Amino acid sequence: MGQNDRVRKLLIGAIATVTTVVVAAVGVDFGAAIYAEYRLARSVRTAANLSFDPWASILGFPFITQPTRRHYNEIEIKASGVDHPVVGKVGLEGTLHSVDLTDTSWLVGPDDKLQVGELESRIIIDSTHVGRFMGIPDLLVEAPSRETNDSTGGTTESGISSNKGLVFTGTPKKAGYDKKVSISVDLSIAGPDQTTLIFSATGVMTGAGTADQSVPDDKLLAVLAAFSTSLPGQKLPFGVRPTSEGARGSDIIIEGIVTGVTIALNEFRQS
Repeated sequence: MGQNDRVRKLLIGAIATVTTVVVAAVGVDFGAAIYAEYRLARSVRTAANLSFDPWASILGFPFITQPTRRHYNEIEIKASGVDHPVVGKVGLEGTLHSVDLTDTSWLVGPDDKLQVGELESRIIIDSTHVGRFMGIPDLLVEAPSRETNDSTGGTTESGISSNKGLVFTGTPKKAGYDKKVSISVDLSIAGPDQTTLIFSATGVMTGAGTADQSVPDDKLLAVLAAFSTSLPGQKLPFGVRPTSEGARGSDIIIEGIVTGVTIALNEFRQS
């Protein structure tokens, strides 16, 4: 019986020791990741002339093996409420896949350049700021109803709807019409530098999930014109050219995806 007690105590001690080592290793790994993300956020703030630290995340576990291999699997950088000269405020996002650190410290500095295998770049404009620009303060933007009701989501991998048939609901008082209506709107990108977002109203929507308000024939053209406009100056982070535009939640999002690029952090904010 005494022998069994001694063995049991030895096993318990060994397990406790291993557990302590594992917990300590995880803690060190987590701490290193947090510090690297903090330094990255500060570097982006400095380089891109932001008034606050953006949200920065270096994904993948364990973390320590990534800088030792001089390679980050994925980096996410997000900044909300960034001042914008045209719409007032926008959100900026960059998702960096397969980041080569061969010529860069694992603590990314504001002047460092990053070699990126694939870059996703997004500019986000919420319904409130789109509505203010259009002169429709109560505007609500929604994804196309056929996609919202689709069990697969009907969206891109990053959650962006298609650019056809978005639902814009609001009161177009500037058109001389004081009732809330829902309008089908298509989005497109135009301009020599592909930075102008075009809103093209195509018709009035009624039924479930809409304002369910028809528009008299003599007001129709004016109402559609109130929901049609062009929004210039939509420059994506890191100067990426747009590849898609649509809605996510109640936000308008322009996205660009490119492969095999070298970027600088001061390119995160373009305007």
